[in-house]
Amino acid sequence: MAEQFPNRQWGSRTNVISRAANKFAATEPGSWFIRKITPLDRALLERTDAKYTVLGPIGAPVILLTSIGRKSGEPRTQPLLYVHDGDTLYVIGSNFGRAEHPAWTGNLLANPQATVAIAGERIPVRATPVADTDKDAVFARFVELTGAYDAYRSRTTRELRIFALTRA
Repeated sequence: MAEQFPNRQWGSRTNVISRAANKFAATEPGSWFIRKITPLDRALLERTDAKYTVLGPIGAPVILLTSIGRKSGEPRTQPLLYVHDGDTLYVIGSNFGRAEHPAWTGNLLANPQATVAIAGERIPVRATPVADTDKDAVFARFVELTGAYDAYRSRTTRELRIFALTRA
């Protein structure tokens, strides 16, 4: 059996503030706001190896994913919400429903070796695109996390890329 990923979540996804934040995140202004605070969140996540996140008080599970830029060859780090499944972490390239895929998804398609920072640890991982037959079930888990993912999917005609991350 593969080693489990750490699972450290703080805050609550069911409190009043969390429910309001999730509704706000599904709106265009909410998506804009989250994109604007991402650099602040990235700094906090990097300093704490993803032990703490700006979104933590609302119970948002966030990792730092570092992939290798497919064009630059340089490390590229992105904070992402994830779904924890024991020895697998799932991430989704929603890009807030924008027309283009987020760059990190192209990086993983070009080079599936990456690193995640989670709960104070940095762990090498391998990314595998989720099979079409499993995408709906995994996507439903993201919607359970926040209904904003339904809004993101409805804003775009592209297929949202979903990856399974396992220890390398």
